[in-house]
Amino acid sequence: MNTILLGNLIKIRWIAIIGQIIAIFFVSFIIKIQIPFFETLTIILLSVAINFYSYYEERKNKTISNIKAFSFLLFDTLQLGFLLFLTGGIINPFSILILAPVITSASYLPALMTVILSTISIIIIVLLNFYFIPLDLGSKFYLPELYSFGLVAALIITVIFIAIYAYLFASSSRKISNALSISKLQILNQKKMTEVGSLSAAAAHELGTPLNTIFLILNDLLKEEKLIGDSNIAKDIILLKSQAERCKEILQRFSKNPLKLKDKFLEKVKISDLIKINFDKFNKNKKLILEIQPPNDEPEIIFRDEIMYALGNIIQNSIYFCTTTTKVKIKYKKSDLKITISDDGKGFSKDILDKLGEPYVSKNKQGMGLGIFIAKNLIENMGGNLNFFNSNENYANVEIIFENSILNI
Repeated sequence: MNTILLGNLIKIRWIAIIGQIIAIFFVSFIIKIQIPFFETLTIILLSVAINFYSYYEERKNKTISNIKAFSFLLFDTLQLGFLLFLTGGIINPFSILILAPVITSASYLPALMTVILSTISIIIIVLLNFYFIPLDLGSKFYLPELYSFGLVAALIITVIFIAIYAYLFASSSRKISNALSISKLQILNQKKMTEVGSLSAAAAHELGTPLNTIFLILNDLLKEEKLIGDSNIAKDIILLKSQAERCKEILQRFSKNPLKLKDKFLEKVKISDLIKINFDKFNKNKKLILEIQPPNDEPEIIFRDEIMYALGNIIQNSIYFCTTTTKVKIKYKKSDLKITISDDGKGFSKDILDKLGEPYVSKNKQGMGLGIFIAKNLIENMGGNLNFFNSNENYANVEIIFENSILNI
């Protein structure tokens, strides 16, 4: 998966389509140069159809694979090649625009794909030098002022076009790179917190035995008549016992730390336990309904910080936007595990639903908009899938699917 957002390809293609339509109408009706008007318009409409198809694909996934990105760039190259064939070939001042898809490919796609696209572009340029429908620019062979104007205009438009092209993709790449850096930092912090919890749990376990021994000895000392006869010694023994009890209370608090889940005594956990821990962590007087299928035989998984943190982000959002209740349904099958987290709030608005999973998308405008992005990346990097939708009651639903082999079930 590369960092090209399909939405940027769609925007760039709309800019190109509008520019192409303006160009053919200007040439045909303003400066009255004869070109195959309907043929060129048909090719541009084909590009419009591809853009609507791209918009449909974007609704399913914001980013696209290298193969799909290459396919879209190849179409843009061929579309421009056919337009140039109909409008004067390589002498058309807008022929320089054939560089744009190549520049994008060189910036974001593997070297082999860029070589292939560059080779195809070179072949198109060579063919256009020999095969094209000529423009009627006058009987004498010279560069008329009109052509010079067209060349200057084309160069200016190309500079602007490529600048926008490069900026949009570089900007999205930087945003995703920064967001991924933040997600790595967040999961690193989660791991450190887990390690602290593990140490506290281990300390409570290991120190419990010697502390009990200390209590036994102190109780025996308090029974010795010779010692308790001396008020000063008796005071010291009572003080030692009170401090030992204080140590015991501190260790008990450590042992109740939910982050102890990763210590060597509890390597395996249940998904429902992780749900409850995260719900208790973020709960603000909201109700949790937990449904497990099958109900009486929930398997355990190996504890992973990625699952803990991803579930925490999603549950925190659900608690924040629910009215009274967050519902979690855990369904175990032979092949996979499905976790559906829903709430009784207002559901996902359409403008948010279309962008969920992208960095810096936030409904409440109070956070950075990285919670769902981080959760999505953590789950997908583990091999799982994350889906967002509204129920028939218009409640927000987040669906997480893991293959059982991923979780060692």
